[in-house]
Amino acid sequence: MGATGRTDDGRGRLGSRLSGVAVALGCLLFLGGFVWGAFVYQPYTVPTGSMSPTVEAGDKVLAQRVDGSEVRRGDVVVFNDPEWGNTPMVKRVVGVGGDKIACCGKDGRLTVNGIPMDEPYLRSPGRASAQDFTAEVPQGQLFLLGDDRTVSLDSRVHLEDATHGSVPRDAVESRIDAVAWPLGSMIDRPEAFAALPGGVSSAGPLGLQLTAMAVGIVLILGGAAYGPIAARAARPKRSAQPKTAAGVR
Repeated sequence: MGATGRTDDGRGRLGSRLSGVAVALGCLLFLGGFVWGAFVYQPYTVPTGSMSPTVEAGDKVLAQRVDGSEVRRGDVVVFNDPEWGNTPMVKRVVGVGGDKIACCGKDGRLTVNGIPMDEPYLRSPGRASAQDFTAEVPQGQLFLLGDDRTVSLDSRVHLEDATHGSVPRDAVESRIDAVAWPLGSMIDRPEAFAALPGGVSSAGPLGLQLTAMAVGIVLILGGAAYGPIAARAARPKRSAQPKTAAGVR
């Protein structure tokens, strides 16, 4: 009987230790993922509908802080250029330094260096732009368009500027990776731009950060719940009392 008690007590201590380790590891993963995310990403509220349907006016997005040199074609970026009004704007990069941008080809698509681009993210099917245009992007610059090109005030309205509608790379503040509210969706890199020199940018660390936080929550809840469950399981079961017949002594 004494040996059984010692065994149960040892198991209880081991379970308690494992529970504590799970909670501690869970806290580390959750807080680590949260702090990492806060360091890498910044929240931003989209001011207009020019990027609809990818992001709508009023959407809360998570934008990864990046250097302008990291930006690739297809990225949806937050930038601030005094020539465009000196206020943060959201547009999609369709051209980088040295590119020749034109619209529209025979099939109504935007072309980059003569290659037609499939743009499934556009608000309206058909022609990629209501007005025809051509532009050559200077080195160190970016050519940007909105996804709703019927309303977007983008590089097309700045074609007469000295930079042919482009903005400098260092005007980019961040790259949008996900819509946090209300859709809760990731923003994919367009496949069409992947075939061009330089390809598309890699996905940000948001998915890994969210996974770390989710695993942390599971470990915290699991470790915290183990104690009460183990204590209940360790309670000795009450043995049934033998019944005696009435009047029998």
